[in-house]
Amino acid sequence: MSSTASPSLPVRTAVNAQPMGIALLLIALGAWYLAQAVGPKQAALYIVGALLGVALYHAAFGFTSAWRVFIADGRGAGLRAQMLMLAVGVALFFPALSAGTLFGNPVTGLVSPAGTSVVVGAFIFGIGMQLGGGCASGTLYTVGGGSTRMVVTLIAFITGSVIATAHMPFWTSLPQLAPISVVKTLGLAPALALNWIVFALIAAVTVAVEKRRHGRLVAAHTQPRHASPWLHGPWPLVAGALALVVLNFATLALSGRPWGVTSAFALWGAKAASLLGIDVASWTYWSSAKNAAALAAPITQDVTSVMDIGIVLGAMLAAALAGRYAPVWKVPMRSLIAAVVGGLLLGYGARLAYGCNIGAYFSGIISGSLHGWLWLVAAFVGNVVGTRLRPVFGLEVERVRPTAC
Repeated sequence: MSSTASPSLPVRTAVNAQPMGIALLLIALGAWYLAQAVGPKQAALYIVGALLGVALYHAAFGFTSAWRVFIADGRGAGLRAQMLMLAVGVALFFPALSAGTLFGNPVTGLVSPAGTSVVVGAFIFGIGMQLGGGCASGTLYTVGGGSTRMVVTLIAFITGSVIATAHMPFWTSLPQLAPISVVKTLGLAPALALNWIVFALIAAVTVAVEKRRHGRLVAAHTQPRHASPWLHGPWPLVAGALALVVLNFATLALSGRPWGVTSAFALWGAKAASLLGIDVASWTYWSSAKNAAALAAPITQDVTSVMDIGIVLGAMLAAALAGRYAPVWKVPMRSLIAAVVGGLLLGYGARLAYGCNIGAYFSGIISGSLHGWLWLVAAFVGNVVGTRLRPVFGLEVERVRPTAC
């Protein structure tokens, strides 16, 4: 991803044994319990979630930071890794979704309406990404990695999600297109070609911007390497991108649909609200057959919930293996306020936009959904606004000093 070689880094040898043991135990016990109580596929999806947590943490695959450093500093390594991830993703997903089956099992993409609610929701989500300090997957893996600030973001994320479900009838009544799949509309080959061209153009733009700003492609920052980097990290961004694609494809094969994250947050919030005596079951959003069944069932029955918990534990394991699991309990007040505001925006925006950076952007685009592209544009604009707001809350905007060729 860069034209310059990474400098020699010291080798890390420390491993946080206690959190590593706890994470491994919880992953093993959770998989055993799910296999008995729900079924082997649910247990396998839990393991896939844990592997996603490891990949996200070891590759430091942050959508939020990748967009921020490009917006503020013109560095595009993270965005190019995302384009690679999407390019490989459509190559894997489009043929399966076109056929409607994968390994003999029916599969369907995350194809949602494209309209007002997506534009508003993705824009709000984009601001929340920068104030909250993470996206949906980023919030989960940093919580698992020991970030106490992101626990606050996650709680606010869940709160914003359930509030949005109360308002969904209004947002869905606004102008929007019916769900559109480019795979079904254009056909397999044209859809693949069109997407690959767009991904290549976006990558080319990042290269041009980065070279104009810095005179060269800037080497991505990496943590000190470990004695066994593939087990303990850090991984190259490309490895993280490919791991996320393969694990998303495994999710499609096991569950019949791509990876999603934030529907579980709305479910957790609704269950908590019900315990507090709020009649969320009467809300329009929760009265549909699918959502009503999810609200009534234990979270072990919900694929997204199980995978989200797996992500947290997988990231905890990765942080311990890297010797970096060390929660910091003191958080500056302005940063704490940003976490609350950002989390609420993330949760509310994700529901309006039919997903987050995973369900709408990553899985939406590789599902061929038009709303995924609309989400990308609106969320990027939101990230521009959010990046400019970060200093107000005492949050860093990373920059490197420009250099000549």
